[in-house]
Amino acid sequence: MHIPIQCTCKGHPGKVFCPVHTPQAAQCKVKELLTKEDFASATPAPFVGHHNYPTLNVGILSPPVQKDNTWEYDAPRHWAAHNYQIPRIVDFRSQLINSRFKADIKGNSRLLDISREVGIAKDPVDIEVSLSQKPKFRLNTDTYHAPTGPAAKLRELEVTSNPHIDSRVDKIVADTDLKASVALTTLYSKNFDENFLARALSVGSFGIGKDRKLVPTRWSITATDDTLGKCLIREIKDYPPGDYQSYFGGYLGNYFLILTFPEVWSYELFEMYLPWLISNPLKFTTDHETYAGRRDYAESTAGGYYAARLAILEKLREKKRQATVLALRFITGEYTTPLGVWVPRSAVRKAMEEKPLTFASRELLLKYAEHFVRKKFGYDITTITGRSVLLHSLGRQAKLSAFTSE
Repeated sequence: MHIPIQCTCKGHPGKVFCPVHTPQAAQCKVKELLTKEDFASATPAPFVGHHNYPTLNVGILSPPVQKDNTWEYDAPRHWAAHNYQIPRIVDFRSQLINSRFKADIKGNSRLLDISREVGIAKDPVDIEVSLSQKPKFRLNTDTYHAPTGPAAKLRELEVTSNPHIDSRVDKIVADTDLKASVALTTLYSKNFDENFLARALSVGSFGIGKDRKLVPTRWSITATDDTLGKCLIREIKDYPPGDYQSYFGGYLGNYFLILTFPEVWSYELFEMYLPWLISNPLKFTTDHETYAGRRDYAESTAGGYYAARLAILEKLREKKRQATVLALRFITGEYTTPLGVWVPRSAVRKAMEEKPLTFASRELLLKYAEHFVRKKFGYDITTITGRSVLLHSLGRQAKLSAFTSE
């Protein structure tokens, strides 16, 4: 049973969860479990840090006791599908001890071999862990990946069950002549989700043999979203333009208003951080790409750019349409704890599952969007839309026929 804690912090009164009380509640539940250096458990995932590259911390994530639902501790698609809320997700992640060791990105060792098996296994792998000291409670949050819990140096690790590896994955991993991008898109087409693919990529399971290496988890997540997105972009460019449409939905305090225009593929994301007080100015960051794509990383909106783009492209592929897409992300005070880019990806998927509103013209679509945001969030977005590179280019950009041959 998950009992909400009513916040009494200044600035967050009455909130069901807040950035102060959510970790405190998790600590109360986890602290009593952190009593020993040696334990038997199961691991749902590895974790590769990004500091001190190319010598990285590689961790095996596992609760300190055996659990029947260990798989659920690293299952963003499942969390979103069942509308898990922040306290429950933090509960899961704060219980995962990061039993870690150092490794070079091109290294080989018994512990790295185990990490690779964990990274490609279908189910959590049973293990026995021996740490150099008792782990201390710590909740590490990040905008790229799901939170991680206590960390301690790994002294010894034994696998006590045979990892179950899907034969389709095993075949891809064994092919050392296959590029990582092809491995990702091939398995994605067979319904392996992006969380599994990023996990496998992080432990160096994909790619040309001599090029395989560890990839920090935060990098592997964005690399996976970007690679899958580019594959879908190539596909939807063969489809006709869609309609003037508006989608809206959200998850965990992240709301998306998605506007589509019947033009060739292009994409722009605005991320807006709604202040606690309506009188405070609206802050935003933005990135975009044209039909030709991007050559550099989306620095302003970072991993959220690629995660949201993937979810939008999935819907366009389903509808067999392409479009110019303006995505507006509203991050509200409900989003009290950073949980990773799986949140905007999930929020966009939920938005795109809703029935869209269709409009006769660009003007009517934009007028509706401005009215909707003013009513829903109390803000005037005309300054935002006025800064849109894509909206300025509409009407001036080449039509689909300019990109296709006779």
